[in-house]
Amino acid sequence: MAASSIFMVAPITVFKRNPTFSIRCMAQTPQSGETESSKQATTQNMTTPPPPPPAPKVSSKFSDVLAFSGPAPERINGRLAMIGFVSAMAMEVSSGQDVFTQIGNGGVAVFVGTSVVLTLASLVPLFKGVSVQSKSSGLMTSDAELWNGRFAMLGLVALAFTEYVKGSALV
Repeated sequence: MAASSIFMVAPITVFKRNPTFSIRCMAQTPQSGETESSKQATTQNMTTPPPPPPAPKVSSKFSDVLAFSGPAPERINGRLAMIGFVSAMAMEVSSGQDVFTQIGNGGVAVFVGTSVVLTLASLVPLFKGVSVQSKSSGLMTSDAELWNGRFAMLGLVALAFTEYVKGSALV
């Protein structure tokens, strides 16, 4: 007796490709009344890119600049975090003091002074109507500054958290 199967075998259909196709050229042929200079003018008009759209008006109102989604808060915090992270690491390498010891040994006054100077230096151009994107080009773009600031904020918090956990484990 032959073994029976519950699966049915269906014939496989082979799809054939039609390798013939055609290409149509959409180039314009010169008209009988068209001159060489009009052809060049048409070619120049086709290759000239359109002018860029005008830059949006940057508000220099205090409430707009310092709004939650405004240009100032994240940039200023990021700049302070970049300076703070590098300073904290440099002091820790040179003197061996952790972040909390540095803050306890007069770091608050240095932090407040640096914060005031950096905040004022960041706000003056914004109040004059200069956008951060207008000075952005090449490698040092405004987006790169935002990302560097975000990573510095995370790094500073991670440094403080790591030293806090390490210090509490010793006690």
